[in-house]
Amino acid sequence: MGGLYAVLLALALVGCAGPSLVTPEQARGIRDRERALAAHGTAIQLAIREAGAEGALAFLDTSTGRLVALPGDSPADAWARRAAKPDAAAPSPPPVLTFVHRADIPIAPEPVTLAAVQRQQALRTSLAALESDFQETHRRLEERVAAVQRELTESVQTSKRDSDTALAATRAELQKALTGVADDLASTRRFMLQTAQLAWLNHETNVENANAVRKVASASQELSSSSAKLEDTIRQLSQTLSAQLRELSNRLDALQGKVSSLK
Repeated sequence: MGGLYAVLLALALVGCAGPSLVTPEQARGIRDRERALAAHGTAIQLAIREAGAEGALAFLDTSTGRLVALPGDSPADAWARRAAKPDAAAPSPPPVLTFVHRADIPIAPEPVTLAAVQRQQALRTSLAALESDFQETHRRLEERVAAVQRELTESVQTSKRDSDTALAATRAELQKALTGVADDLASTRRFMLQTAQLAWLNHETNVENANAVRKVASASQELSSSSAKLEDTIRQLSQTLSAQLRELSNRLDALQGKVSSLK
């Protein structure tokens, strides 16, 4: 497994650091560094398995030659794990690191620049801050919406109570007015009935009086003086009845005007 790992590492270096991209001196430096790193392949894979990760960022401490393996599922994830647990005694990484995949993943080791993983970490930090700000803004917005909904509900309930109170008062006034109109109509009906009865009695009295006068006139000439007196009495009664009828007519006119105004 170690020999296969070294072969894969060498192939990756040849493909990523050809003469067209780097100077011969730089290419030799890269090969020397990666050969030294390939010798620690077993330790790198052990660190990956123990962490349960997809791979690890690996480099050698330039001062002591000690292997440094940073497990992670990607270069950015490995660097983020290192940033989450800072260690003041940890060696400073070189400008170029190598991300080694787990042994069962058929992908060659990948050279990764330190600047790239630092930029990705900064981007992750910015995204986390933005997400936190967004969540806080969302929470405040939800609280404001809930407050507005409560205010709107209270306003609607208050308006409904006021409307119900005003409607009840209007209904009570209308009922009172209708009761008064019904009482007035009942009084009018009674008055008209009494008036009709009085007119009928007056008519019957007039008829009876006229018959009596005719009987008295035909019965005896001796009763002429009495007849004259009776006629005078009848005339006075007729005048009285006429005045009563005029008064009745005036009262009927007034009543008719009142009924018209009620309509």
